[in-house]
Amino acid sequence: MQRLTASGALRSAPGVWLGLALVLSVFPPPLARSQVFTVTKEKIDGHFLDFHPTNVPLSSEPLTTKSRQAILRALDAEHGFAMRPLPLGHHGLTLRANGNMQPGGQAYATELATKGISCKPGDRVQISDIKFHGNSIDFEINGGPDFRHRFLRHLSIGTDPYYTTPVVQDDAFEPSGSRITLVFPGYIPDMKPDQVKDLLAPLIGFKVESPLHAYTDTLPPSLRKTILEHHVLVGMSTDMVIYALGQPREKVREMDGQMPFEEWIYGEPPQDVTFVRINGNRVIRVEYARTGQTLVVHVENEMGDYWSTQPDPKERIVALGDRNATPSDEQDKAPAAPPTLRNPGENLPQDSDKNRPSMQPVQLPRQPSTPSQP
Repeated sequence: MQRLTASGALRSAPGVWLGLALVLSVFPPPLARSQVFTVTKEKIDGHFLDFHPTNVPLSSEPLTTKSRQAILRALDAEHGFAMRPLPLGHHGLTLRANGNMQPGGQAYATELATKGISCKPGDRVQISDIKFHGNSIDFEINGGPDFRHRFLRHLSIGTDPYYTTPVVQDDAFEPSGSRITLVFPGYIPDMKPDQVKDLLAPLIGFKVESPLHAYTDTLPPSLRKTILEHHVLVGMSTDMVIYALGQPREKVREMDGQMPFEEWIYGEPPQDVTFVRINGNRVIRVEYARTGQTLVVHVENEMGDYWSTQPDPKERIVALGDRNATPSDEQDKAPAAPPTLRNPGENLPQDSDKNRPSMQPVQLPRQPSTPSQP
């Protein structure tokens, strides 16, 4: 038995390889018409799981043609800033007018983790299309989550054996936009464009001035003040550091034992220098080197329970049934009483006099068994 290698085959049969090269040059393989758009799974900030509905006064009259045209003129191709992460996918987010967002809570975080993130908080977005339905309005964000030609892009006419010339040519990239569906009870009321913007404010901010303000408006007041004053805290995410200090002058990757980290360096001597150490997506150490002063190092968590997704301890969880949400030891050990029709404290005569006859279960005579018919 002989072992055939690529180099040996090339030396023994050069004519075969030359013929194969000629065939590939004459009949090239089909080119890929699309590229894969990979979305990294990122952890969502805990405060984005909370949602605060709007309170916009709405008319009781249905939407008129004039108001509809005004909304199209004002919001079509309008720019804004994302106030929270927007997911990829055909369904997107459903926002009920002056109500909650669906999916919400943990389901919203799961949607972002499974489908991917179309845009992050503070990113500039654009409304690319608006569609009116019976009781809802669809807003396509950054081109929407669907291909422009969902069916025609798969049809090809002609004798092309590789079907590389469809009826409608499409771009080579997967759609990376999102969709927001604004739902009203019953029908779309008569509104002005500013009212529609106010209803979309929890998801898209049209009145903010910059990405920095768009991002910080979604944060708690104390953290917003810290970022606007260009300070960094231990426990911040990389996005917070960039919004607070901008892009670093230099990035250095090192190892601390078995833990890899990245050092972001801001400033240059003899000016003040700030070293921000990052592990994963969190700040684990901040060093301030100021001229004429001792080195100041922060390693303790300064964000508190900001990243916690646990429910508020002040909230009371009510369980279904007759058991308490937090059962006691006595309740767990107490035997369950059988069902009865007696009133509380009521006794029957047989309870006091056990010798008194009482109704006993009736024993019916057994029926004789009949032989089975053949």
